[in-house]
Amino acid sequence: MSRLQQEIAEQPAVIARLLDEAWGETEQIAGAIRAFNPPFVCIAARGTSDNAARYAQYLFGHALGLPVMLATPSLHTLYHKPADLSRALVIGISQSGAAQDVRQVLADAREQGTLTLAITNVADSPLGNTAEYTLLLRAGEELSVAASKTYTTQLTVVAMLAVALADSDSLRDELALLPGLAAKTLELAAAISGWAGRYQKVARLVALGRGFNYATACEIALKIKELIYIASEGYSEADFWHGPIAAIDALHPVVLVAPSGATLDSMRAMQADLAKRAADLLVISDDVQTLAGATTPLPVPAAPEWLSPITCVMPGQIFAMQQALARGYAVDKPRGLSKVTVTE
Repeated sequence: MSRLQQEIAEQPAVIARLLDEAWGETEQIAGAIRAFNPPFVCIAARGTSDNAARYAQYLFGHALGLPVMLATPSLHTLYHKPADLSRALVIGISQSGAAQDVRQVLADAREQGTLTLAITNVADSPLGNTAEYTLLLRAGEELSVAASKTYTTQLTVVAMLAVALADSDSLRDELALLPGLAAKTLELAAAISGWAGRYQKVARLVALGRGFNYATACEIALKIKELIYIASEGYSEADFWHGPIAAIDALHPVVLVAPSGATLDSMRAMQADLAKRAADLLVISDDVQTLAGATTPLPVPAAPEWLSPITCVMPGQIFAMQQALARGYAVDKPRGLSKVTVTE
């Protein structure tokens, strides 16, 4: 069994541990944020962590009414013209905590006197040592280059922080369901290994989501690029109508992330249009009718929409891994990549 396969399988237990151990520090940090009362949030991240930041954009906006902007780290490290973040909550997200440009955003923000928070898997890291507060992923060491459990724990930490800030018992109760939902998702995804070979010759792929699951589409596309080295792009379903859909022709593989919720109707409209173009539709959903219209259904359990990115990404992780195995690629050490990427 590859390390990646092991780490994907660990996700329900890792999420459960995080929910069990991290509420105290999450509540403490939520109290500091309330006292600071920032009018907006700025998040610095790279790679997979950028997709966690995209999730935070939707969740903080939806649950808290807080606008979230993504940082422009090059302004801090290359142009030396940092934006005025003195009133923002500034969050850095990095699995390793080693990304220099992400760290510099927090360093500049802290110098400006604002509240800074690191979300990382490594406490004694440059990022963790720079921020005023740190929330640890508690994912254990992740040895595979392609992130899996650190991504879903990043999303879980973001969800915990939103729940603590909202001070909502109902959201907390829904979040407590997550380990069981994750376990059921992996159970349903076990069938992927049986049909993954069908896509062994695919050389391009698009992943589409919307709302909370725009982040999921981007993350699935990234995993496919990392593990099987093909052209794959993640789009918002809404943006895809504005030009990119013209590139879709017969048998073009498209991953649709379409769980129940506010975005389902628009995703089903996209599904119908792509079906007319004879695209090959891999559909991640809990909705029976939506799955029935798939070329290849990837079922997930029904979940609150705001938590669905944590479960819906898992079939995408497994699909990318199984494609790499089918093509004979090194699953744990993709070519040209390293576990820790230090950008400046």
